[in-house]
Amino acid sequence: MTDLEKKIQLKKYKWFATGLFIFMAVVFIVTSIIQKNNDSHWLGYVRAFSEAAMVGALADWFAVSALFTHPLGLPIPHTNLIENSKQKLGDNLGSFVVSNFLSPENIRPYIQKLKISNFVGEWLFRERNQKILIDNLSLIFLDILKKLDDEEVSRFIGKKVGEMTDEVQLNKILGNGIIYLLDKNDHQKIITNLSGQISNYIEENNDLIQERVRKGSYSFIPSFVDNKISEKIASGLSEFFMEIEQNQNHEVRQLITNKIYEFSEDLKQSERWRDEFKNIKNDFLGAEKLDQYSHDIWLSIKKTVLSELQEENSSLKKYVKKNINEFAENLKSDENLQHKIDNWVRVTAYKYVLKNTHQAGILISSTVGNWQGKELSQKLELEVGKDLQFIRVNGTLVGGLVGLIIYTVSHFFI
Repeated sequence: MTDLEKKIQLKKYKWFATGLFIFMAVVFIVTSIIQKNNDSHWLGYVRAFSEAAMVGALADWFAVSALFTHPLGLPIPHTNLIENSKQKLGDNLGSFVVSNFLSPENIRPYIQKLKISNFVGEWLFRERNQKILIDNLSLIFLDILKKLDDEEVSRFIGKKVGEMTDEVQLNKILGNGIIYLLDKNDHQKIITNLSGQISNYIEENNDLIQERVRKGSYSFIPSFVDNKISEKIASGLSEFFMEIEQNQNHEVRQLITNKIYEFSEDLKQSERWRDEFKNIKNDFLGAEKLDQYSHDIWLSIKKTVLSELQEENSSLKKYVKKNINEFAENLKSDENLQHKIDNWVRVTAYKYVLKNTHQAGILISSTVGNWQGKELSQKLELEVGKDLQFIRVNGTLVGGLVGLIIYTVSHFFI
């Protein structure tokens, strides 16, 4: 019901109660005039009823009016109670609500009934809702990205990268990386590949070996002898590297492995390597270069993310939608996940409500206290004024009946 409808209804019942009082007054006046010329016994009863009814009507009108206004505009003590006691009313109302509605024993049954996992799962599973969620999240992140200061973000990235690289010892990272490969025996593939390539190279370049042998040989040695020697050298070298390629336990493989281990340990422990890598790092990650790298990286990331957020069917939105679908499916089918989420919601809601119950009392108290006194009286009168008019009606009738009883008793027994 609107406020206008409530005002019309209140006005109607006010006129009804007032009309009943006027009617009693008219009856009293008429019976008083008739009694001067007529001694009929029944006129005394009617006159006594109407007289007492007027008194009851006036008394209850005063009582009801005193709640909301000064009756007849007169500042009579203990009238206009609502306006004069609004702060106390607000405090008491706030305390009443907190004590009787927000107590642990009253809240707990409602909190225990909370089960939102299925509802959220169903809501997220609908494509229309997914689009609404993704579009709104995109707008939020777009707004954040556009408001960010590019220079500030670049400096922040540069500062953090600088702090991280200051603590990084590249020589130890590289040394540990080599040891990791050695422990996994991955370097054997490299040795096998290189050995095979060297063997093939020797076989394919036999003429080059012959030429080298002839150049290093004496002039008196016949050329066929040089050729024979070069063939033996090429064949021996090719077979040697072929053996290394085919034999996983060849001694040369173990020798190479040991040397690499020694190199990796030296790489980790030697101050020379530490200083060398530090110089390399400073060359590549100097303050100016780091600022430029950070600026370029941030602009590239920002441009990519902005494009992904603005496109209707971008890869990012498809990825988010895919994960929302998976989450919604889990919410609908995974009872363990449902229990965890619902339990978390219940515990959090219960703690939050209990922690902030006093805030509800303060809100009610301050809201009522901040209302204008006249406004508060009008609001309350609109809500309960109709029922209060029936108090006036009842006062009129009950007062009349009491007056009638008193008149009867006094007439017959006194």
